[in-house]
Amino acid sequence: MKLVCSQSSLSANLNLVSRAVSSRPSHPVLANVLFIADEDTQQIKLSAFDLSLGIQTSFPADVIVGGKLTLPAKLLTDIVSRLPEGDITLEDGNDGATEDSSFVTTLTCATGRYQVRGMGAEEFPELPVVEGGDVAHLPVESLIEGLKSSLFSASSDETKQVLTGVHLTMQSDGLEFAATDGHRLTVVQTVDVEADGKDAKGKGAKTASDNDLDVTIPAKALQELTKLLERQTGSDVAVHFDQSQVVFEWTDQRLTSRLLEGQYPNYRQLVPRQFSRQVTAERRLLLSALERIAVLADQKNNIVKLTLDSTSQLLSLSVDAQDVGSGKETIPAQITGDDLDVAFNVKYLMDGLKAIATTEIQIQLNTATSPAIVTPLGSIKMTYLVMPVQVRS
Repeated sequence: MKLVCSQSSLSANLNLVSRAVSSRPSHPVLANVLFIADEDTQQIKLSAFDLSLGIQTSFPADVIVGGKLTLPAKLLTDIVSRLPEGDITLEDGNDGATEDSSFVTTLTCATGRYQVRGMGAEEFPELPVVEGGDVAHLPVESLIEGLKSSLFSASSDETKQVLTGVHLTMQSDGLEFAATDGHRLTVVQTVDVEADGKDAKGKGAKTASDNDLDVTIPAKALQELTKLLERQTGSDVAVHFDQSQVVFEWTDQRLTSRLLEGQYPNYRQLVPRQFSRQVTAERRLLLSALERIAVLADQKNNIVKLTLDSTSQLLSLSVDAQDVGSGKETIPAQITGDDLDVAFNVKYLMDGLKAIATTEIQIQLNTATSPAIVTPLGSIKMTYLVMPVQVRS
């Protein structure tokens, strides 16, 4: 294999695929990146796979001799990122001299020459392919918006494995994202989904609307997907599902992930249908007040008390951290219903407000012990449910 490419292209693409390299690989080859150089297309394809998450990307290069091999991801990324801008010649030692020399690859740049020992491509596992599954085409913007608005609610507790992912439900007119850690729940609905009922090879398959497809994808994979998609503009993402894998494909990139097993909670029944109290407030004003008062809340138990005063149309936030101090903030709000004192985990409230981009938010609730719902006004359809905290008077 011999090719010439720019330092910037190689470095950028190595950084992308390295996100899928395991820090503790179960097999030595999983610490490597798979290189495939194609003479016909004049493209280099890079792949990394930790047996759960896989990332593949390709970019143009001057491929003189095609071939494939794997090279250590971290070492190669560290070297290439420090090389000067300009062309890099990458050539493996597969000249047939000895078996030992076949995986020594030489990188040559304007200022020097480096040799890196790799492994054979045949040891690298193939990235999963979904055949015969459902396909949907999602606008990049909708997918990013849905993920950013839901990922923060996923659990980090590996003992509740199914809750460490985001649950995606395919519907006839859109995609629904749901995430919960048992204390809070986010449900986001996006539109503009085109379910074409074709598999990756264009063969006929059931459409998403004919097959109620509910899958749970690990949050880690979706966090990496979000980072990758933020570099894209204007293209659609093809999403291929079956019962064990999901594959996202766009332009020159591909991300694969296993699905989480287990029954996801019936989250829709947790959301109240009616509310006796409603608060409308400026999001940034409320978030700033919470951030200030969280300094004291963090000293005690992270709990903040909200007081709804419908007569004065004021929302008060207070913290009483015994032996440390106390604090109180008051902001104007539109309040309907009876007055109420209710307490929340301050971090949960801030997380929800940070995930919302609108100027105003609405908080709907019934009692001091029943779920509260936070929604953005004039944006995507997002429901953020937070359970209040019971505090002794």
